[in-house]
Amino acid sequence: MTAQEISDTISDTALAGQPAAYWTGVAHEALIAYTRARQADKGYTQPQFRLLRNLSVNDISPDAEGMTLPELREAMASYIRPEDDLAAESEVLLGRGRLTRDTRNRLWLTEEGERARVDLARNAPAIRAALHEGIDDTDYVTTVRVLQRLIRNAGGTVA
Repeated sequence: MTAQEISDTISDTALAGQPAAYWTGVAHEALIAYTRARQADKGYTQPQFRLLRNLSVNDISPDAEGMTLPELREAMASYIRPEDDLAAESEVLLGRGRLTRDTRNRLWLTEEGERARVDLARNAPAIRAALHEGIDDTDYVTTVRVLQRLIRNAGGTVA
């Protein structure tokens, strides 16, 4: 019997008694791994895409004034992973002409970088569709609301 088959045979009562932290952790790792693999299939990494997004005034950057690596690390602190090497990733983007660096070590998005960000963003709907296959929006919303409640019950804040 596969792990999936074993998981599918767990009763609702038994499942209700299992720790949410376990399942949210498994889900988190699986979703990130899937997303990163799909991005790699397209020739880029999640940290590269996030660097482009954080430097684009058309996306996350509030002012498009360029940022240093420490500023980018701080801006990305809530979602950067320990294995993400922003220095190495920015060097790749510099080499591809998607970023430039000024004399103050600030990284700037180039026109090519903005075009790449827009192009890479087009992959997100397909990734989302694959992950949401077989899950209707009502179930998804219920799941997110339950997770938000768990977060609040644990003393966390929901953005």
